[in-house]
Amino acid sequence: MVIPLTFLGAACSAPGSGDTASSGDTAVSTSLGKGKITLQMYAETGFPLAKALADEFTRQHPNVTFKVREDQFTVLVENAPRVLAGDNAPDIIRLPTMVDLVKDGLLKNLDPYVKAYGWNKFPASQLEQLRVNKDGQRGSGPLYGAGLGYSVTGVFYNKDLAKKVGMTKPPATVAEFESLLARTKKAGVQPIMQFNKNTAGINFTYQALQNQFTDPAQVNDWIFQKPGATFDTPASLKAAQTIEKWAKAGYFPKDANAIDYTTMVGDFAKGQGLFMFNGDWESANLDTKMPGNVGFFLFPAESAGGRHVAMSSPNTFGIGERAKHPNEAAYFLNWLHTDAKARKILVDVGGSSPGGPADLAVPKAKEGSVLASTLKASQQLAAENGAVDFTANATGSIFASAITPELQKLIVGQQTPEGYVKAVQKEYEKELSQ
Repeated sequence: MVIPLTFLGAACSAPGSGDTASSGDTAVSTSLGKGKITLQMYAETGFPLAKALADEFTRQHPNVTFKVREDQFTVLVENAPRVLAGDNAPDIIRLPTMVDLVKDGLLKNLDPYVKAYGWNKFPASQLEQLRVNKDGQRGSGPLYGAGLGYSVTGVFYNKDLAKKVGMTKPPATVAEFESLLARTKKAGVQPIMQFNKNTAGINFTYQALQNQFTDPAQVNDWIFQKPGATFDTPASLKAAQTIEKWAKAGYFPKDANAIDYTTMVGDFAKGQGLFMFNGDWESANLDTKMPGNVGFFLFPAESAGGRHVAMSSPNTFGIGERAKHPNEAAYFLNWLHTDAKARKILVDVGGSSPGGPADLAVPKAKEGSVLASTLKASQQLAAENGAVDFTANATGSIFASAITPELQKLIVGQQTPEGYVKAVQKEYEKELSQ
């Protein structure tokens, strides 16, 4: 993650004042300049945040325009290495994963900008997931990315359907949640609206369970490729067994493997499911589509009173090593964390905490909105130190090559829980050996 200059100690001048800083032999500028430039941005289809920030930046700085290319996440994963290696590499790119791109020398080392803008003064947790060391392990080393918002995942619920099945408050344990699922199914209501087409949406649900059954540090160690870390654990197996049980009980739609993300969100908004495992980026959308009728909670711990653990990470963007305008791209990343209007966009459009300087207040959301609930959940998760990364980020291809196809087979009875866990670990080891 990347952040500001204006609010930090010795960095007394405004960003863009023409300051330069060097790291070793690398000199960078914090000046935006006045010449006309076009920043190439490669973003993810279906998420309007990046474009909204780009438009506001151009409004404030008319000499800078953006050419935005968008692709589905799975396409972006496949294309990123080729696009970054090309002659017209993007200045700013949504990073599906980082380690392989760093190993291949395709991402800009942002440490010179860390020094120039004072980003090292920010909470370490905002930067940790975006660092890669010389051994190719995340969590330490130089910085290679920045967050366009810092998302938290959990469970959205339909308040009208909750009343129908007698849910008066969010469940306090995994067992209570399962009891609600059974009660909901018995009442003739779809318990979980779920997508699983193209990309494994059920991995959100799976990891929500996995996170509760083990020390979250073990999950992060596997994602960060720490030596000796493995996916083949009792917690992973228990989560897979639970997913299999829920699928057999009809807690997911029968055709989940044919439902894509957009359809899932639309069906949930139409009242076709009590719960939906998803992230805070849908908050503003759901507040619009079902005002006053949607709530959100962090998935509960296995035992009552346990700390909350949830997938939470930056909406990660980086700067291409072959970018034509790296200084201006870094200026943009710094601006979006510090500018008042940019931070408001991060909340209102992205539905996420804007991150940035600890002394900058988070823009307020409307009282009673689901956006207010997700922002509160994000603050609660931070206070409980319960954030873990997404297992889909472990390697460049693990999501497409193992997690997605194996979960699709698991929920229709073509894979066993034991087989799922071993298949994911086998693919992980294969990719790390290449």
